[in-house]
Amino acid sequence: MEKLRNIGIMAHIDAGKTTTTERMLFFTGKSHKIGEVDDGEATMDWMEQEQDRGITISAAATSCYWKDHRITIIDTPGHVDFTAEVERSLRVLDGAIAIFDAVGGVEPQSETVWRQADTYRVPRLAYINKMDRLGADFFAVVGEIKKKLGGNVVPLQIPIGREQGFAGAVDLLTLKELRWENGEYEPTQRGIEGGLLDEAKKWRESFLDTLSSFSDEITNLYLEGREIPLSLLQAEIRKATIKQQIVPVFCGSSLKNIGVQPLLDAVVAYLPCPTDLPSAGGHHAKKETEVEIPCDANGMPLALVFKIQTDKDAGALSYVRVYSGCLKTGTAVYNINKKKRERINRLMRMHANHAEPIDTVSAGEIAAIIGFKLAQTGDTIGSEGQPVLLERMHFPQPVISVSIEPKTLSERERLQEVLRILEREDPTFLFRENQETGEMIISGMGELHIDVLVTRMVKDFKVGARVGKPQVTYRESISKKLMHTEKFHRVLAGKDNDAEITLCVEPLPRGSGTRFASKLKPGVLPEELLDAVERGISGAFSSGILLGYPAFDIGVTLEAAVYNQNTSTEFAFEAAAALGFDAACRAADPILLEPIMTVDVMCPKDFIGEVINSITSRGGFIQSLDSRPLQEHIHAQAPMEKMFGYSTGLRSITQGRGTFAMEFSHFEPRPRNRKD
Repeated sequence: MEKLRNIGIMAHIDAGKTTTTERMLFFTGKSHKIGEVDDGEATMDWMEQEQDRGITISAAATSCYWKDHRITIIDTPGHVDFTAEVERSLRVLDGAIAIFDAVGGVEPQSETVWRQADTYRVPRLAYINKMDRLGADFFAVVGEIKKKLGGNVVPLQIPIGREQGFAGAVDLLTLKELRWENGEYEPTQRGIEGGLLDEAKKWRESFLDTLSSFSDEITNLYLEGREIPLSLLQAEIRKATIKQQIVPVFCGSSLKNIGVQPLLDAVVAYLPCPTDLPSAGGHHAKKETEVEIPCDANGMPLALVFKIQTDKDAGALSYVRVYSGCLKTGTAVYNINKKKRERINRLMRMHANHAEPIDTVSAGEIAAIIGFKLAQTGDTIGSEGQPVLLERMHFPQPVISVSIEPKTLSERERLQEVLRILEREDPTFLFRENQETGEMIISGMGELHIDVLVTRMVKDFKVGARVGKPQVTYRESISKKLMHTEKFHRVLAGKDNDAEITLCVEPLPRGSGTRFASKLKPGVLPEELLDAVERGISGAFSSGILLGYPAFDIGVTLEAAVYNQNTSTEFAFEAAAALGFDAACRAADPILLEPIMTVDVMCPKDFIGEVINSITSRGGFIQSLDSRPLQEHIHAQAPMEKMFGYSTGLRSITQGRGTFAMEFSHFEPRPRNRKD
């Protein structure tokens, strides 16, 4: 296990994640040809849509070897619509490389993935890519990472030259130059020349000063003026990186094959192996206690399903990270979430979309299983004797919906089957059928997300489908507190069903969700009738108030209830709760809540006025503006319904040079007088 590294590559879209991964595979000997993203030949972008669009959509896994260490790499998407792919990858990884564009610096999705890595406490390295581009500034990006992300970044390299003059990097540990000359793949190492030596010494002093605050041994040697051994420096950098006290920074230009080998060296030297990290936490389903799961190949088998992928030939592939014990081909395991046994027909080690059969997978490793029929993302696989649930993953709720229908009636069942397959694969994709109209509604994270899924249905699954216009997923709420008494009486099969309850509904602060509480004294209402009231309220939350959108930010309190031993029934109390909630909320000034999006726009300085006008004309407001040498970064918020089709408008006013990222922020009341 000490020779194993599980890492992810994460960054904003177009920062060079897939290009860097391709170089890693080439230099480690895993692939014998460098696949270029722009040519649609990248190994890790194996989906047809990824090749057509030139972006990563699905997190792809592969393994390679560097200096006797096996590195499992997951290349994650950079577009905000596929943030769930990053989330579930980081949940199971031990370390990560955060890549930054030397011109763009900390971009919108850079902040999102950094926060996700913070959530799962993932140690990371920073790699500042594209140092050969016009406007590249290594030190400005280092400053941005400190300021915007709060990372304690420690450069272990500084660049030699910049833009067209970029030739390599100075290694601050050895004070040697690493130059890539005449298109050579391997760097030439030599002493530092000219005035670069003074700057290198200054940055070396800076990183030694930072490191000494975590290491008494380095502090003592530093104060005594003695030479600090390289092995000690590397050991202390490794410790501080694993504890997330520092983030080592490297630089390069992956497209020009500069800087990738030192980055691979850093992965092996500084990122953790599975046993370097604290034991995974879990919840014992029977004992109702929290337990720790040591990373031990001889322990009880326990693994987390973190991704489902449908393969044309093999069916459903379940990607798992094993935390304890071993899984073997041909054996049965227990799905603790579903409480069902499943069989491992085959085990695979993945290389993008190619699979290599293996017999066993041990603690600390990542593999794919063929044969699971029930498993979903977030399920724990183990044994009935030790039903420990690993922490479930949390994904954002979809905010955009479209209607979908088959081109012919005969394809309806096939379309429903494909939608269920996609829903099982992607936790941020939802599919439902309107019981009243028979209309099928699909929901996702954004226009691109929906477009990609629909294209997959047509091209990959060969299902003809027509898609309606995008619709916003609204919420309903109330704006005042109100008390309401509901009486219910029905005669069913000759028996009276009576209930009388008093409910208090009140608005809650934005983002609070929904809440039900009871003020009844114990014994006033039997437990089963109290449960019936709660069921009625829960059902009413999801069915909405006036327009059928889910109710949100509402607190409901059961203030009083009248119980009759002869006529009070569960049915009556559940119905009274639903009807009472509906009547109370209708009288409490119901309001419609709309999703507000955080919008980040990057554009050249020449178009800043037109871009700001385009946002404000869509009901948005500008929060702040960051100036960079070649472009402006606009931070804004805008209602989602006004942002449909914004990518086309932005390209038009910036001559194709503007880009934007949009992410759900919060819900807020929709102005009643706004015209659409």
